[in-house]
Amino acid sequence: MATRFRKTRSEERILTAAADLFYANGLRGVGVDQVIEASGVAKSTLYAHFRTKEELVAAYLRMTDDSWMSQLQSAAEQAGDDAREQLVGLFDALEAAFDRHGFFGCPFVSAAVEAEPDSQARSITIEHTQRRQAWLTELSTQAGADAPDSLARHIGLLIDGALASGRLLQDRTVVDAAKAAARGLVAAHT
Repeated sequence: MATRFRKTRSEERILTAAADLFYANGLRGVGVDQVIEASGVAKSTLYAHFRTKEELVAAYLRMTDDSWMSQLQSAAEQAGDDAREQLVGLFDALEAAFDRHGFFGCPFVSAAVEAEPDSQARSITIEHTQRRQAWLTELSTQAGADAPDSLARHIGLLIDGALASGRLLQDRTVVDAAKAAARGLVAAHT
C-alpha cells in the first residue's frame, strides 16, 4: 500500500508541475527535464508514470478538461436555478481564472495550435470542446432557447473569444464584455 500511495503522490506532483509549466509556456515550450526539476521527482519516476511526453501532455489535458468543466459548471450553478442565469453566470469562472493567475489563454486552444493534427493532444482538445458544447446545449435547452444548438455555439464562441482576447490584451474587462454579450444572446434566444 505504501508504494501505491507514493506512486499516486508522485504522479500528482508531476501533473501539477506539468500543468503549471504547460499552461504558462505552452506544450512545445516545456521539456521533460523542466517537469522533472519542477516536480522534484527522478527521471525514472516520471517515466514510470508517463512513458512519453505525449502521454504526459494527454494526462495534463484530461486533468484540465475535468477541472475546467467543473469550474464552469460550479460558476453556472452558483448563478442560481434558472438555466438562463447559469448561461451567463458561467463566465464568473473566467473571472476567477484570471484572478488566480492572469490570462495565459485557453489551454485547449493553445494545445490545438501546437499539436499535430493527428496527435492525441489534438483529439483531447476536440473532445473537450464537444463535451463543453454538449453541456452548453443542454443548458440552452433548459433555458427554453428557440435554437439551443445555436445559442450554445455562440456562448462557446464568447468563452473562447474572451480567453483568447484575455491572453492577448491581459485585460480582465474582456470577460465582462463577453458576459454582457452572453446576457444579450440569452435574452434574444429565450
